[in-house]
Amino acid sequence: MRVIDGDTVAIGETRIRLHGIDAPENGQFCGNRTAPMWPCGSWITGEVRARFDGRNARCAAVDMDKYGRTVARCAVAGEDLGAALVRGGLAFAYVRYSPDYLPQQAEAARRGAGLHGAGVESPADFRKATRRGHDAQHLASAPEGCVIKGNISNRGDAHIYHMPGQAWYGATRINLAKGERWFCSEAEAQDAGWRRAHH
Repeated sequence: MRVIDGDTVAIGETRIRLHGIDAPENGQFCGNRTAPMWPCGSWITGEVRARFDGRNARCAAVDMDKYGRTVARCAVAGEDLGAALVRGGLAFAYVRYSPDYLPQQAEAARRGAGLHGAGVESPADFRKATRRGHDAQHLASAPEGCVIKGNISNRGDAHIYHMPGQAWYGATRINLAKGERWFCSEAEAQDAGWRRAHH
């Protein structure tokens, strides 16, 4: 088994996201008013590598995630890897997907193990804040007051506009070189031949 980061491993060519846990991202920093900032994401990856990289693991697939990775439970020397990481304070129970590791998390928090008590923002909150920052930067490039995103499909055959608040608005990036553009009103977008996204 090869360790990629705190909650992702690879066995051969198969990339595996460990089921039910969430670890800080590689570029994530932790800290608060009482704890100085430190690179907790890269520290976690190093700790997990030191303990588990190169060891034999048995994995059972549970699901497939949106990035095409297998989501699985893995065991090393008969011990559930997710449980070991959460118990050691190297990852959190990812309760959005499973409550399985909440007892190990409570135990780690009681002992102050690993990340607990070190000013750690949850990895999910860190990812959300990063996305919000990217979205704000992207919106800053829009002409003032013109926040409707005119998107062209990869095949170039569909011209769709996305309104703020629609499902794909945040993920849509405007590539002016490709002919995509910002619109100031729905009427302007429709007059230019673009249609509103369904969601």
